[in-house]
Amino acid sequence: MEGAQIACRNFIQQCSVCQQAKHLNTKLAGLLQPLPIPNGVWQDIFLDYVEGLPKSDGFSVILVVVDRLTKYAHFFPLKHPFSALSVAQVIYDGVVKLHGLPKTMVSDRDKIFTSIVWTKLFKLVGVQLLFSTAYHPQTDGQTERVNQCFEMYLRCAVSDAPKKWHAWLAQAEFWYNTNFHTAIGCSPFNVWI
Repeated sequence: MEGAQIACRNFIQQCSVCQQAKHLNTKLAGLLQPLPIPNGVWQDIFLDYVEGLPKSDGFSVILVVVDRLTKYAHFFPLKHPFSALSVAQVIYDGVVKLHGLPKTMVSDRDKIFTSIVWTKLFKLVGVQLLFSTAYHPQTDGQTERVNQCFEMYLRCAVSDAPKKWHAWLAQAEFWYNTNFHTAIGCSPFNVWI
């Protein structure tokens, strides 16, 4: 049995797809400044972008939206150029219709999220937009971690045809939401059951 485990470990360590898709785990700089624990599901969410992707059916960016309490995530494709209103519409169509309006949203200081239109839109519906400091993942590290896992999955899934990532988004979302998370002791999907 021990020989089989060693052979399996050696195979995984030498797998070219795994090695190319692997992300670096570097030490975070500075002190952590955690956000308060959410009171309910889909009341507090993280938003982030995955950029630098090859065009797939005209899409070149993925908007990642994560529920802070359950770790459940949604992945939405976007086309450049996109505006605050178009991103707000995607969030409304893909998050608000399923889970209701969140109380808070955490995002880095991206120009889309700080635009006047975005700020006014959320003021009108009563959502408070919280900002983290750019390049300081201490406050929205959860989204950064989701991005790492999600990007690795996509790289492995589309390694032979990277311009087809758009077709894999639903499967990637299902994969992520059915994986075990140590922080909640189950998969995000199981939180809803």
